[in-house]
Amino acid sequence: MIGIGVLGYGYWGPNLARCFGECEQTRVVAIADFDRAARDRAARRHPGVTTVATMAELLDDPRVDAVAIATPVHAHFEPALAALRAGRHVLVEKPITTSSGEASRLVDEAARRGLTLMVDHTFTFTPAVQKIAELVGGGEIGTLHYYDSTRVNLGIVQSDVSVVWDLAVHDLAILDAITPERPVAIAAQAASHLAQRPETMAFVTLHFASGMVAHINVNWLAPVKVRRTLIGGSRQMIVWDDLEPSEKIKVYDKGVTLTGDRDAAHRLRVGYRSGDMWAPRLATTEALATEIDHFAGCIASGRTPLTDGLAGLRVVELLESAHWSMRQGGRPIDLSLERKAS
Repeated sequence: MIGIGVLGYGYWGPNLARCFGECEQTRVVAIADFDRAARDRAARRHPGVTTVATMAELLDDPRVDAVAIATPVHAHFEPALAALRAGRHVLVEKPITTSSGEASRLVDEAARRGLTLMVDHTFTFTPAVQKIAELVGGGEIGTLHYYDSTRVNLGIVQSDVSVVWDLAVHDLAILDAITPERPVAIAAQAASHLAQRPETMAFVTLHFASGMVAHINVNWLAPVKVRRTLIGGSRQMIVWDDLEPSEKIKVYDKGVTLTGDRDAAHRLRVGYRSGDMWAPRLATTEALATEIDHFAGCIASGRTPLTDGLAGLRVVELLESAHWSMRQGGRPIDLSLERKAS
């Protein structure tokens, strides 16, 4: 059994502790939180688990083989680095760090010590995203043309990160998982409507060399909660509504065809293909439980996690570029130049 220490027992930590406790390959041996009330809650919910106040005490426990970090984003790097230096495997909540420089240091440290470093990009492990990745990877959708996501709700407004780092991070991680193609440019426009708070709404656009465009709409101040994504390909199109109780994914055999003389644009005729719609059957497993099983399996086997440190680094690089674009009024950032500079 892999002994797990959980750092942070606020919003997400209880979910991690519960799923680690239910996983057949792991057991929670210690939970750390500086807040006494949080430690008391953890002790009530997990009898027999040691509760401590600091990361140092967590790492002093020889039963801890891996650490799950569920602290605010600004408090990810130092605990993760300390855990790796102490020889512990690490699962860290998204985004992995607040900067690509810090993410790179964690990636290098984990590689140097032969440890598993994984990022909690939970949506990547949902049955819906796994099915989308399967459809895209299998070629059923054809060449990807667009990814159009609306991820809005009323709250939860964060104080340390913008809505891009809080919500758009999900779509950036999903894109990283469903296609191997990396964007060549990114632009973002945003606004803050609450005094002394980060941006509360934003539009992020990514361009790919293949011609695919991804558009992400995120907002903390919407009157309704919407989690809807449209994915268009040359053969089929996908509608993913994560709030649907059933049939979260619908695949449409619809598209556009061009006929006529391709050398003379004015002779080309546009045709519209309208075929059947089908809803693939999805597993009912909890995404976080699937993710934790994957993390434990990677520790046991030494294989690379689906959302490893490099995946976390790629997402943070995009978040940084989006932030830089926002500060320049939405000016597109050439990511190929950014990669060459690094």
